Amino acid sequence: MALILNIETATTNCSVSLSKEGETLVLKEDYDKNYSHAERLHVYIEEVLKEANIDSKQLDAIAVSKGPGSYTGLRIGVSAAKGFCFALDKPLISIPTLEALAHQVKIDEGLIVSMLDARRMEVYSAIFDTDYNQVRETQAQVLDESSFTSYLKQGKVYFIGNGVEKTKVLISHPNAIFIEDKLPSANEMGLLAYGKYKISDTEDVAYFEPYYLKDFVALKPKKS
Repeated sequence: MALILNIETATTNCSVSLSKEGETLVLKEDYDKNYSHAERLHVYIEEVLKEANIDSKQLDAIAVSKGPGSYTGLRIGVSAAKGFCFALDKPLISIPTLEALAHQVKIDEGLIVSMLDARRMEVYSAIFDTDYNQVRETQAQVLDESSFTSYLKQGKVYFIGNGVEKTKVLISHPNAIFIEDKLPSANEMGLLAYGKYKISDTEDVAYFEPYYLKDFVALKPKKS
């Protein structure tokens, strides 16, 4: 039996789940458009464990969404996961955010483009086939009318994530299918984490860092 606590904080969705052998037992998340990780993450962790009647010492591993995504959100999630791993002496499993997001889509043909909003007309994206094999590396890309054209010419392309809103304004190809109002969730992390747990694919807790994809750039506060 493998009990894994899954933490997802790459976007505004503060999401925590407890999974047993890849199946979600309890899920707590906040689909608010504002970041609430600092206030809610540890509350959700406590609620998930309490609802499942599980003591934290019974956990077999901690899984965390590793990015790309919000710099601050990822830092909060990874810091919490590391804290649990150190305190409980449990292994740390990292899950690519865009891969977990892709698992919210089930298709028989075509491709899945997981995309997260970045600044201006930029997104973080990765492309997966029907079996969730990654067919194009994760990129930070500036969108324009020709983005993903080569894939759209081949067949249906399903776009998912909070990068969809800016993408659908630019792309009007008949093969483009936009799945709106979806964010990465800890619900899909359990199965991926269990797969890694079975083969001991874990991280060095002391040295693990989120996958930011791009360097953090602090924005100047607006003048009042």
